[in-house]
Amino acid sequence: MLRLSGLLSLCLIIATPALAAEVEPLGVNLSDYDYPYPVHRYAMPTPHGQVQMAYMDIPAAGDAHNAPVIVLLHGKNFSGAYWGDTATWLSKHGYRVIVPDQIGFGKSDKPAAYSYTFHHLAANTHALLDSLDIEQATILGHSMGGMLAMRYALMYPETTPQLVLVDPIGLEDWKAKGVPYRGIQAWYAREMQQDYAGIKAYQTKSYYHGDWKPAYQPWAQMLAGMHASPDRSKLAWAQAATYDMVYTQPVYYEFGDIQPQTTLMIGSLDRTALGKDLVSDAKAAQLGNYPALSKSAVSRMPHAQRVVFDGVGHLPFIEAPKQFRAALAETLDNAAKNSHKSAP
Repeated sequence: MLRLSGLLSLCLIIATPALAAEVEPLGVNLSDYDYPYPVHRYAMPTPHGQVQMAYMDIPAAGDAHNAPVIVLLHGKNFSGAYWGDTATWLSKHGYRVIVPDQIGFGKSDKPAAYSYTFHHLAANTHALLDSLDIEQATILGHSMGGMLAMRYALMYPETTPQLVLVDPIGLEDWKAKGVPYRGIQAWYAREMQQDYAGIKAYQTKSYYHGDWKPAYQPWAQMLAGMHASPDRSKLAWAQAATYDMVYTQPVYYEFGDIQPQTTLMIGSLDRTALGKDLVSDAKAAQLGNYPALSKSAVSRMPHAQRVVFDGVGHLPFIEAPKQFRAALAETLDNAAKNSHKSAP
């Protein structure tokens, strides 16, 4: 939850859109933003000193001693905070839930001199789980987190019994489809111009197929509050570096090597794609067709299935939480049953 002063300021924004520029700064590491669960820190060494990775560790309700573990990986324009309701639901259903903020995002540090690669972020996540003595975990990733989840499964298949990908980006290679290279400096300049009005407009069009609702407001406000902070240049650089990461490091060509049981959960109206603003309208219309892309991806993955949410966009767990949870429960239950059958 936002602190009281933040709530008052945000109420003004809702009442008068013209005051969007007055979003209260929340700090680029969200120091003035309260997460739904206690936040822990995992320190990792770099040649320039330690960096801190923030994460939530939500125990399973009831007898949590031998609870299965699920890791929730956030998307590009989000942090672990938006998993709050999903984490609560999973905890009540017997799961220990680990929710990291990747380096460069949320409450984690945003170093300028850092190797922002999917391999590095996956290795960080694995190191975090190892520090918590977690040997096996279902990995659930949304959007960019889905791309990271696939890289994680490719790197650590022995620790990943199940993969759940919620509207993952990276189901196509934008370079191969004609999206030109923007470059970190151009991304940085673009990110330095971000404000609430632009963030809301982008999310309305790209995530919610033009249909904005009050339930979506907190996540646009959170990102705007980070960008309104005095040291926003740190955030802009991390965002630029990770945009470059997403563009230059496709996982698309390795779908056939993904070994865990994999479920793609897809909003039928999702058309999210990197670089649509860099190509013609005709070419942009051909990008981000998630129903078609996910069908093709499942056909190439050795152990994959697909769930499609009709009339839903890029964030099923925010836009249609009941549908999402029902599908997730079935997916997790089926995996648990299959695991018991295959056990010696």
